[in-house]
Amino acid sequence: MDKTRFGCWLVVAVAAVQTISTLLSPLAAELVATAVLFNAAAGFSTFLLLRRPDRNRWPLVLWTAGFFGWHVTGLVTMAGIVSTDLDAAFLIASQRELSIAYQVVLATLAGFAVHILLPRPSAARRR
Repeated sequence: MDKTRFGCWLVVAVAAVQTISTLLSPLAAELVATAVLFNAAAGFSTFLLLRRPDRNRWPLVLWTAGFFGWHVTGLVTMAGIVSTDLDAAFLIASQRELSIAYQVVLATLAGFAVHILLPRPSAARRR
């Protein structure tokens, strides 16, 4: 499996876990709908890139970087470093330890996906 496909499947995993956790959370309907729409848009970008891997991957990189930023924001919010008033959005089943583990795992997966999906210069251009 090449890097692009691997990165795409990482994005699929992140979006799927985010969607499931959002649907199971007691958040307001507006937040749930927004989260599901964002995940669906990232899933569609992933589909397009998997369909034509030679195409521009920047839209998917940006979605994944947004997911990374969201989960890092969740971590710093739960650590008390920043107050975002989104504490309820970052908690999973009202368990702080589980929520922190969730944010760490998804931030790591999203960050790794960004790293893998970023376009690299060709060997001919590096010289």
